[in-house]
Amino acid sequence: MKTRAVRLYGVNDLRTEEFELPAIKESEILARVISDSICMSSHKAALQGAAHKRVPDDVAENPIILGHEFCGEIVEVGAKWQDQFKAGDKFSIQPAINYKGSLAAPGYSYHDIGGGATYVIIPNEVMELGCLLPYGGDAFYLGSLSEAMSCIVGGFHANYHTTPGSYEHKMGTVEGGCMAILAGAGPMGLGAIDYAIHGGRAPRLLVVTDVDAARLERAASLITVEDAAAHGVELIYVNTALEGNTTEYLKSLTGDNDGYDDVFVFAPVKPVVEQGDALLGRDGCLNFFAGPTNPEFSAMFNFYNVHYASTHIVGTSGGNTEDMKESLRLMEEGKIAPSCMITHIGGLNADAETTLNLPKIPGGKKLIYTHIDLPLTAIADFRSEAEKGGENAELFSDLADICERNNGLWCPEAEKRVLRDVKF
Repeated sequence: MKTRAVRLYGVNDLRTEEFELPAIKESEILARVISDSICMSSHKAALQGAAHKRVPDDVAENPIILGHEFCGEIVEVGAKWQDQFKAGDKFSIQPAINYKGSLAAPGYSYHDIGGGATYVIIPNEVMELGCLLPYGGDAFYLGSLSEAMSCIVGGFHANYHTTPGSYEHKMGTVEGGCMAILAGAGPMGLGAIDYAIHGGRAPRLLVVTDVDAARLERAASLITVEDAAAHGVELIYVNTALEGNTTEYLKSLTGDNDGYDDVFVFAPVKPVVEQGDALLGRDGCLNFFAGPTNPEFSAMFNFYNVHYASTHIVGTSGGNTEDMKESLRLMEEGKIAPSCMITHIGGLNADAETTLNLPKIPGGKKLIYTHIDLPLTAIADFRSEAEKGGENAELFSDLADICERNNGLWCPEAEKRVLRDVKF
């Protein structure tokens, strides 16, 4: 079986190549990747090459397939797993498999499996650890987003609170409490807002801040104040770049000025972290969700409040398998809709360049369909691209019509149009 894949050879060295996959062993599964959303973690792996903790030292001689937010269909099942899986099953994968303590993971460490490919071989350890996850949704891209959503779910589960006089930690955010999501109008922030309101443990107050007016406006149009209110949540969007929107103002929104039970920080920016600390109420938990690239990153934290007000801080990197299962279930049930995270679509030919330049490309998640060639294109630009003419004009015109009917969002109908003429 031939596959076409984006392979990492070293620092900023990504190559889109076709090569032959070996025949699967009885303990392996052959699968077709349909969609892969590009994560900033993939950019970091490309930036660091063999210096990355998950990338093998011999990557120059034995390149790995990059990409870990993927969804597809099973093609062939080895004898060992035929009682659990069959050809045609849709799947997603939890890449943080942690096999026997190793940091090796699909999309970072393996020669024959990663999201940036047309076909892959799923190794035995993925199934052994229960990380090959059945997916019953009606669109592959939602299965791709389940990995990103699992990171959000894991963050919410990692927060904890205490009872005075007891050493017991009660895990999770405070239901019916006050929550703030700082720097929260980006793609992961949108997922967090969605999950906070619709995930089954809603706060009474949810304040979302950002300094980008356009991002806040888009967030407010996609996850509305009215929808939040229908779920018992007072949702307030605040531009902290505007005069008067200070920490004191944000605390006043709680009504009693006592601060927030849960604060999530979605940008590795020192003043944002310190504002998050200042917003905490008694027994408040700050979740430092953002992943800094600087290993020396630090910020001040009020330890007087740690001692006398029981404030505390947690951080998570990724979600576990149960978090991913919860994400898949909530999407299948229609309770969360992470489509709003996606702003760009492209084919496998655009994967390498997009991954290398990810921080420079504005917008949210970039979604790659691995069996097509298509330049990375913003959903907002579909109409103008159609008007330019060219070989993709009809496709872009159809996609513009579909997305405009869907509030400017990517959707299952748009995916079906992209895949309409693909011959698997």
